[in-house]
Amino acid sequence: MAMVSSRTWYGFRDQKPSVGHPTVRASLIASSHCGRCGSCTANRTPGSLAGVLRLRDARTGARAEVRLARPGVLRVCAHVRQPPPEAGLTPLRLLLVADLLARVAELGGLQALTALAIDDPAAVWAEALERDAGALGIHPPTARTTSRDAPSSLGGPIDVHLVSRGTNLSPGLDGLPAVVDSAYPGWAGTPANAADQGLPAGHGRDPLAIRLGLMSFPADLAARMTGTELGRAGETLTSWRRQVARWAESPSRPVPAAAAEAARTAFSDLDTMSVLGLLRDVAEDARLPAGAKFETYVYADRVLGLDLAREIGR
Repeated sequence: MAMVSSRTWYGFRDQKPSVGHPTVRASLIASSHCGRCGSCTANRTPGSLAGVLRLRDARTGARAEVRLARPGVLRVCAHVRQPPPEAGLTPLRLLLVADLLARVAELGGLQALTALAIDDPAAVWAEALERDAGALGIHPPTARTTSRDAPSSLGGPIDVHLVSRGTNLSPGLDGLPAVVDSAYPGWAGTPANAADQGLPAGHGRDPLAIRLGLMSFPADLAARMTGTELGRAGETLTSWRRQVARWAESPSRPVPAAAAEAARTAFSDLDTMSVLGLLRDVAEDARLPAGAKFETYVYADRVLGLDLAREIGR
């Protein structure tokens, strides 16, 4: 039986969509209510998106467009085969990619519904996994269910199936199966029962440092985060939040057109690495006014989910 939440939370553009198959379009700088970015579209029709979202097809290994089975709603299912700690950070990574897809889709005007699919939805470790996911800023899934019941739990066909590498796929599977490769912690002192003790918060660091660390790798390639990398991610978060708080004191300026286009392209490909690089470049560019830097960081954070405005007013 599916366990449904009452809250619905929520690269490669070289092919044209086929007639009759609405293509998912996603844009960071296409939100109609931004009001600050020169690339925004003021009069958007709800559900319309700009830029084609493409993921790596687990069946072919090639990039493929995400197509909506029904207009206006993106349904994503994260299939978790193994519980922590055997699977390391892979279950969290699957839920993180689902969260990123939902955030990008919502910026484009879609409703986004996500499901966590496991063999036993009532398993204790599933509750621990969701708690850890919440610590990483991952919005709760709309439903915790089984793979078979995911479509009924989300009220329609699944558009994107997120699966770990090596998953056996049904030949008649509807929607796009996208690969999310394994991720393991490489820092010292990782507890053997990490799932029970709360993996993200158990290292005396901001849990969002793990989110940042995972987004620093391509989702379809294996990732192993060392203690050094985790520490650097935490330092980056601290530095960025302090800068955002300082920039917030300056007059607002529009997101630069070049940064807007770069962000739009990267998020269309779910390329968080490029967006993180863009933010570093924006911070170091002495030609940009502080207000433009502030708007760029805060807007990008709507997808990145790093709570970059945390220090404002403190």
